[in-house]
Amino acid sequence: MFFKPVVSFAVLLAAQIVAAQTCSRTYTVQEGDTCDSISAANQASTYQVAVVNYGNVDPQCDNLSPGETICLAFAGEDCQTTYVVQLGDTCDGISSAYGVNTTILYLNNPQINEDCSNIYVGEVLCTASSVEVPPAPGGSSSPTVVQPPPTAVPANPSGDSGDDDDLPWCD
Repeated sequence: MFFKPVVSFAVLLAAQIVAAQTCSRTYTVQEGDTCDSISAANQASTYQVAVVNYGNVDPQCDNLSPGETICLAFAGEDCQTTYVVQLGDTCDGISSAYGVNTTILYLNNPQINEDCSNIYVGEVLCTASSVEVPPAPGGSSSPTVVQPPPTAVPANPSGDSGDDDDLPWCD
């Protein structure tokens, strides 16, 4: 009997803590902006911008309005070390270029699938060497928080993640 009310209270408290996070950087939307263009211009990953605006900006980011102010980061969870994905990029290549292991790359960009086949040209990734992004909002999964735009071009159309799965000492 005691356990259920305590768990319910803990869940409610956690939800209030997440909702009470402080926005540390903001941006005023301009005509023609996309989440990726805003992210690139302000050194904030696509994932980070999606998470801190969850519930206000939809996963496809097609409901931005000029003049609207959006949050770019929460205090203490602000990755400003970013990279804009280019055609031909792989997660291993990005990790290598920025000196960050793939585990940290995936933790900072949890929308990336296991084989890194879903990154797209123009997507902004966090390339920090430590985990600096907020977690996915409660009740959602990372892939539903960030959806590639309908016109997105896969970064690596051949599907080669650059992964060396057959070599246990790589990655």
